[in-house]
Amino acid sequence: MHPKLFIFLQYITPQHLLSRAAGWLAETRIGGIKNPFTKWFVEKYEVDMSEALEEDCTAYTCFNDFFTRALKEGARPIVEGEDTIAGCADGAISQLGEIHNGRIFQAKGQDYSLLELVGGDPEVAAQFTGGKFATIYLSPKDYHRVHMPLDGVLQRMIYVPGELFSVNTTTAENVPRLFARNERLVCIFDTAAGPMAMILVGAMIVAAIETVWAGQVAPLKRQIRTTRYDEQKPIALKKGEEMGRFKLGSTVVLLFGADKVNWLEELAAEAPVKMGEHFGDLA
Repeated sequence: MHPKLFIFLQYITPQHLLSRAAGWLAETRIGGIKNPFTKWFVEKYEVDMSEALEEDCTAYTCFNDFFTRALKEGARPIVEGEDTIAGCADGAISQLGEIHNGRIFQAKGQDYSLLELVGGDPEVAAQFTGGKFATIYLSPKDYHRVHMPLDGVLQRMIYVPGELFSVNTTTAENVPRLFARNERLVCIFDTAAGPMAMILVGAMIVAAIETVWAGQVAPLKRQIRTTRYDEQKPIALKKGEEMGRFKLGSTVVLLFGADKVNWLEELAAEAPVKMGEHFGDLA
């Protein structure tokens, strides 16, 4: 499909209605529907089922269970060392680098506001001004659970409503402010590198975003909602532990503050990454 037509169709498509319909299909337990669809998906996207805990794609109760499948123990070793940062997800790097003047690079000719990305709170944005970002795109064939790059204690979670454009390369290059206009969940952790934001970005036909502490995030009202977490009962997660998952694929944006971390020099746009691999180091 021509890129301009692809982008135009996204603007005119009822994005949330389509995503709800996709959610129904992904949750159906009717074998005559979910089994042929899941088999087609595995073949179409060349999904490697040999690393899945359950290798039979039709054994899952619904497509979402297949899509968020667990991996066999040891399939994703976590990089060792107190000063190392682990990859948070399987996928490919969309972009990574420094946050300049409160702007984050999206693609050639496109950037967006850090303040807008985190939901408009200047206090949150200030923690990452002049810092580092990494944007990881999860394709349909990838493992779709998101894990901690470092040990962290959850400070707050911000749900930001928005649109549901696709998040692939074509859309990133042609839709202004893509990651700051799509629906997203901003999770702020306190880590050895200071504040860390893990931002799970929704997309076209992404049926839901889940976290291990709050379950599926589906606010009744489409307005910004911030949840702060009690220090008396902290939610603490270790490096490599699961923190959330996508029901159908999307993107994670990782943020750190100024002079806190360094990404590996060999990482660049379009480079494939795996959860648990060495991604960077504390500065």
